[in-house]
Amino acid sequence: MSTAEETAGGEPQPWGEVSPDAARRLLVAAVEAFAERGYHATTTRDIAGRAGMSPAALYIHYKTKEELLHRISRIGHEKALDVLRTAADSEGTPAERLAEAVRSFVRWHAGQHTVARVVQYELDALGPDARAEIVALRRQNDAEVRRIIQDGVAAGDFDVPDVKGTTVAVLSLCIDVARWFNVNGPRTPDEVGALYADLVLRMVRATK
Repeated sequence: MSTAEETAGGEPQPWGEVSPDAARRLLVAAVEAFAERGYHATTTRDIAGRAGMSPAALYIHYKTKEELLHRISRIGHEKALDVLRTAADSEGTPAERLAEAVRSFVRWHAGQHTVARVVQYELDALGPDARAEIVALRRQNDAEVRRIIQDGVAAGDFDVPDVKGTTVAVLSLCIDVARWFNVNGPRTPDEVGALYADLVLRMVRATK
């Protein structure tokens, strides 16, 4: 399955914010190349070739290979943050909100596993400024999950002695789905999301 064909909960790959079409094609090609070969082993010629374009055409839209990775990382992290924030701000008990956050976050990492692998595991390839921006987005992801867990503890619904450590564990569990998920495997993104939501509720000892 190509990056352009991946789905998350039935949604098409969300690169609609990237324009013009040539820039979007280059970005999709970069995701596929980075996921397959790794950032450092991928050349701008590789990316341009996958997009059916010349290397010179790439530089019209992206000054460097790092700029491509930065844009992929920023869009991916913003999408992930939107998923978590929507769940955190929803109505319902802390357990319901945490379950929805995990279901949605896992579904995204499974359904968009090629993109998610690049977004989550190529961070160190970015320069200091770009990396700092992505790290800030990651901290916001962390804050949304921590907020739900703190609400559950305050309400007496969760038994969590270490909120910060549990938050890291929950996010790590969800993110790792991108590393192993196989579209030809026994579970769909929805099924993996449901499984992980149940596991996380057990982790926080949800009582409601």
